[in-house]
Amino acid sequence: MALEQGRFSANESLSEKFLAQHKEKHFTAGEIVRDVIIGVSDGLTVPFALAAGLSGAAAPSSLILTAGLAEVAAGAISMGLGGYLAAKSEADHYWREYKREQEEIVSVPDTEEAEVCEILAEYGLQPHEYAPLVAALRRNPQAWLDFMMKFELGLQKPEPKRAVESAMTIAFSYIAGGLVPLLPYMFIPTAQKAMLISVVVTIAALLFFGYVKGHFTGNRPLYSAFQTAFIGAVASAAAFGMAKAVQAV
Repeated sequence: MALEQGRFSANESLSEKFLAQHKEKHFTAGEIVRDVIIGVSDGLTVPFALAAGLSGAAAPSSLILTAGLAEVAAGAISMGLGGYLAAKSEADHYWREYKREQEEIVSVPDTEEAEVCEILAEYGLQPHEYAPLVAALRRNPQAWLDFMMKFELGLQKPEPKRAVESAMTIAFSYIAGGLVPLLPYMFIPTAQKAMLISVVVTIAALLFFGYVKGHFTGNRPLYSAFQTAFIGAVASAAAFGMAKAVQAV
């Protein structure tokens, strides 16, 4: 008996030592990164296309700057509001399903237990293996409810301030991205010259942002960089060409 306890203590010490040395590093700010990507990518692309379109229409730099800043302000408010409503809708959906699942656990516990068995069976567990787990969940209604929300419905509990944080993150990211293509128009009075500088600066920003985005999202950074820059270039070229076509008419 003492020998077995000694082995258990040794194994426990080894486990603690292994856990101390092996600390997994998982990226947990996925929602924030998603909001930043949405805000910056639109902020870089939309004002860039607008400025290019107005430059194609031979508008002066002052007018382009004014229109661009107005668009950045309106876009930040619109995008931020969209982020708020999206996060709020997700939270409302979660709590509706939470209440429904809570009522079902009380009113039809046998049906809910059968659903738990089906979920665990999908992971390859046999009835004699998951029976103790099912019994333990039935003894703990809150754990049972959390289990059903996560594994049956695939829903994560939303953060209380998620909607406001999403709105602010998207809005400020949009502003940060939107000011980049407009900077040359603040210092260069000639629209055509400002546009050329804006193209260089914005393409460089799109490449950098695409690379960073690819790094955080797990995609190939170089591919992400060129893909992001290509989309921005196509959008601005389309706006510029459309302005030239309208002007010719």
